[in-house]
Amino acid sequence: MKVIFLHHSSFLVELAHTVLLFDYFNGSRVNGYHFTGTIPKMDTDKDFYVLSSHSHQDHFDMDNLKLAAQYPRIHFIFSKDCKMSSNFLKKHGYSEDIKDKITYVSPGKKYEQENLIIRTLASTDAGVAFCVLAEGIHIYHAGDLNWWYWEGAGDLVNGRMERDFKREMRKIQNEHFHLAFVPLDPRQEKDAFKGFGYFMQNIDADHVFPMHMWQDYSLIEAYKTRTDNDYFLSRIADITKENEVFEF
Repeated sequence: MKVIFLHHSSFLVELAHTVLLFDYFNGSRVNGYHFTGTIPKMDTDKDFYVLSSHSHQDHFDMDNLKLAAQYPRIHFIFSKDCKMSSNFLKKHGYSEDIKDKITYVSPGKKYEQENLIIRTLASTDAGVAFCVLAEGIHIYHAGDLNWWYWEGAGDLVNGRMERDFKREMRKIQNEHFHLAFVPLDPRQEKDAFKGFGYFMQNIDADHVFPMHMWQDYSLIEAYKTRTDNDYFLSRIADITKENEVFEF
């Protein structure tokens, strides 16, 4: 099993017969940032799933549909807020049959795609989080599901965010994940560890990859200084750069 951190919240997971690409976008889409993650060439005989948790520009890129020209076994799993009409797709140069390769998903649902089982959680921001089972490997990708806490937002807003986040975590607290991709956002400053720390303490996952770090990886080490439990710390992937490869 290979995991590639492409950039931001985008990861590519390669299994024996399956490739999963999460929340990939072209690196020039977000103003003020230059992300450098690139999708490596994959075996065209493998099932290729492209998943987008929601329509924000740092999680979704409709140009991913162009991958269909390279990979005959591709399928797109998009949150329903990414939905595009037939006329919109045609206007942007896509043939009519591209619609057959897209499945739009809603929060709190279960979907099956050949050798893939997907369950969705409701995000605390937009769209969904993914729980994916492929080839016996259980994967969690949070999208923007996080304990967002913002100074100045007020107790009402921050309180609702905490309740909504913990409600969704309770839905998976008895599950085991082999891989988990979880936000650790430096923009939250002193509150950046709230969601990530809660996940680490309450959800069973072998390998936890911090994400949504806006190219600031210093929070990983900062979080790890909070405990001296070696097993606890060994679960956290030490991401240091874009296009970084991890093999298990």
